[in-house]
Amino acid sequence: MAAREPNLHVETLDSTSLDDITELLGRGMADNPVHLAVYGGDEAHRAQSHRRLTRALLTVKPLTIEGVRQGGSLVGVAAWAPPGGCGPTASARMRLVGAAASLGPRTALRLLAWDREWGRHDPEEPHIHLGPVSVERRLRGRGIGSLLLLRHAARLDAVGAVGYLETDRREAVGFYQRFGYAVVGDSEVLGVPTWYMRRPPA
Repeated sequence: MAAREPNLHVETLDSTSLDDITELLGRGMADNPVHLAVYGGDEAHRAQSHRRLTRALLTVKPLTIEGVRQGGSLVGVAAWAPPGGCGPTASARMRLVGAAASLGPRTALRLLAWDREWGRHDPEEPHIHLGPVSVERRLRGRGIGSLLLLRHAARLDAVGAVGYLETDRREAVGFYQRFGYAVVGDSEVLGVPTWYMRRPPA
C-alpha cells in the first residue's frame, strides 16, 4: 500500500478557486478514456478543452466542491450536485452548448452524445450526484481520493441520501465500491465502456 501524502488540508471551495479547480480537472482527467474519445488530440489539447468546458459547467450548475490542498497547491477535488440539480436549466444548457460549440463541431457533437448517454441513466429517485472527481495524476494512489470519498460518504450517511456517479475508468469501479457504491448499469459512450454506480442511503 502506498504511503499517504503528508500535509493534506481539506476545504470547501468557492468561485475564488475556479482557476485552480478547472486547471486540476483539465490536467487530472486528460487521460480519461471518454475524454480521449471526445476531445482527441494530444494531452495538452485535451486538458485545455476540458478546462474550458468545466469552467462553463461550474459557473452554471449548483455544485458543491470540496478540495484537498498540499501546501498551497490544489491536488484533489470532488464536486457534487444536490437532489434535483443534475440537469442544467434551459439557460444554463444554452451556455454549455455555446462552450461546447467553441471547441469545434466534431467535439461539440461528441460532447452532446456523451451528455445524452449519461443523462439517460440518471436515476429518477432523489440522489446526490458525485462528479467530477479528480486527483493530481502524479499523486494517484496516495490517499487523496480516499480522503475525499470518506468525507463524501459520511455526508451522504448523515443526511440519509442516495449517492450516484458515473465512471469511465475500469479501475475506479473497485475504488468506489470501497465506499459503498455498487454498479447498477453499464453502457458505451462513443465506444468507451462506462459504469453507473449507486450508493444506498444509510
